Amino acid sequence: MINHLKENSSITIGKLGVIDFKKGYYCYVGSANGKSVDIESRTSRHKQLVSLKAGKIKWHIDYFLVNPDVSFLKIKKFENCGECEISKLLEKSAGETIRGFGSSDCKAGCIGHLHHFRSVGSIENALHKNG
Repeated sequence: MINHLKENSSITIGKLGVIDFKKGYYCYVGSANGKSVDIESRTSRHKQLVSLKAGKIKWHIDYFLVNPDVSFLKIKKFENCGECEISKLLEKSAGETIRGFGSSDCKAGCIGHLHHFRSVGSIENALHKNG
């Protein structure tokens, strides 16, 4: 999921505490796996959090999405890659990876599953160059 943060912001992210986010573009990698959950339902929920700026907060990404300076841009689906595989690819090119974000259950040693980039193009390039 790609989102834009229009201003530098300090956001409290659950047990991770307050994190200082730089303005720019953020790519969040998640699997949308769970009981009775498919990618469409999960992404619909995330889009609703962004538009309403309110809702039930369950995951790290939810705290980020309800920030007033965050806007939703797009979803990219990958059929044959796991979330950690994609996240590790993005880590190579990201300006910053937010430590521990969205990766509480990670067993692959990812730094985090939220990555900061200066442009959407840099995210696309990172995915194509490394993938």
